[in-house]
Amino acid sequence: MALSLPEISDRLEIQDLLVDYSHAIDHSEWDALDDVFTPDAVIDYTEMGGPRGNREETKAFLSSVMPMFSSYQHMVATSKVTIDGDTAYGRTICYNPMVLPEEGGGTHVFFCGLWYRDVFVRTPAGWRIKERYEERSYFHNRPPGLPEPTS
Repeated sequence: MALSLPEISDRLEIQDLLVDYSHAIDHSEWDALDDVFTPDAVIDYTEMGGPRGNREETKAFLSSVMPMFSSYQHMVATSKVTIDGDTAYGRTICYNPMVLPEEGGGTHVFFCGLWYRDVFVRTPAGWRIKERYEERSYFHNRPPGLPEPTS
């Protein structure tokens, strides 16, 4: 099935939106999330041990918790996106290595595997995420003491 130019454009804009999210998180640019999420977005990190909240609550959470990590990366791939007019639905793999500093100068590296389940909407400013749900796949080498994720 051949895609039309508008369909190609929509898919590239949504792909860029996923990259923009990862870039904002990995560079601690919390206000850049204003260009990723709608103002009324619902972001649910509960399966991975975080909260469920709106855009502003999520930015506050991230700005308070992410500094405990000395490094992290959010690598996204293999997005399955279905576009229906001005709404789109996506499921995207995220591979997320996280590094915690240890007393004495060492580090503890652990890995999170998850899927982003997103609802995207077309806005006058372009595509934005209206709903994001982090679906847990696995943790590897998860350190003790982190908040327990929900099932």
